[in-house]
Amino acid sequence: MIEQLIAEATECDFKVALETKKPKSCLKSVSAFSNGIGGTLFFGISDDREPIGLSDVQSDAEAISRLIKERITPLPQFNLKPFVEDNKRLN
Repeated sequence: MIEQLIAEATECDFKVALETKKPKSCLKSVSAFSNGIGGTLFFGISDDREPIGLSDVQSDAEAISRLIKERITPLPQFNLKPFVEDNKRLN
């Protein structure tokens, strides 16, 4: 499934986990995607596209949404889509 999503995305970035104390990296990606042609940000996947998984997908999704809403102006359009790859939960 990851390969299909990546093939459809013109831009993508991978984060092994959400760093809530230092979210600058993921927020920079969201901002760049929103100022360009769009893109896909994967959480729970290593840079070499290996699924690592997230321990709490729901909590991470809520934190991602909150960070984007609090720190990026104007608010970009975004979708959070949790999914499972190789029995690992990703966002």
